[in-house]
Amino acid sequence: MSLHNLKPAAGSTKSSKRIARGEGSGRGGTSTRGHKGAKSRSGYSRKIGFEGGQMPLQRRVPKFGFTNINRKEYLGINLDKLQEFVDKGRITDTVNMDVLVENRLARKNDLVKILGRGELKAKLNITVHKYTATAKAAIEAAGGEAVTL
Repeated sequence: MSLHNLKPAAGSTKSSKRIARGEGSGRGGTSTRGHKGAKSRSGYSRKIGFEGGQMPLQRRVPKFGFTNINRKEYLGINLDKLQEFVDKGRITDTVNMDVLVENRLARKNDLVKILGRGELKAKLNITVHKYTATAKAAIEAAGGEAVTL
């Protein structure tokens, strides 16, 4: 052991700066806040999106159209995806929300709509929230049943 590899014991020193403890500390006076301005005052907090007085991006971007607050967002699942899962053996004869959640095609609180892309060869009893007309026709043509929740 020599002087170059000495160091204080773990936990014996503080890493934080001691601010506003007099001129002798080197961090007295303005207490690292600089001179004048809003940031030097107590109680200052920057508003979200504040850009130094420049017009904020949120106000510069044009806004148009209408957003319906009552809109229901459906998760679309196509027939070819269901057929793919039948071929893999992960779906057998019934398809309901539990089966879709188990196979990670949907989450438990999702609203599900079956869409008509692809073809369905398997006879499936499907119970979800909505169907497109082509999907419902394809399910019934394959000998299955389309039940709405």
